[in-house]
Amino acid sequence: MANITLSVPESVHKDMKKFSEIRWSEVARQAIIQKIETLRMADKLASKSKLTEKDVNEFSRKLKKSATKRFL
Repeated sequence: MANITLSVPESVHKDMKKFSEIRWSEVARQAIIQKIETLRMADKLASKSKLTEKDVNEFSRKLKKSATKRFL
C-alpha cells in the first residue's frame, strides 16, 4: 500500500488529538475512496451523455441564474 502525507490546519490537528481513538488514516482513506467512486460515476454518466460542452455551459448558466433569483 502506498503512503501519502496529508497537511491539515493546526486547529484541525488539535481537534483530531482530542479524538485520539479515531483512526484518522482510515477516515481519510474512506473519504478518498468515496470521492473516487463519485468521480468514476460522473465519468461514466458523462461518457454516455449526448450533451455538448456548449449545452452543459448553457444549462449551468441557467441553473445559476435561477438559483440566484431563488435565494436572493
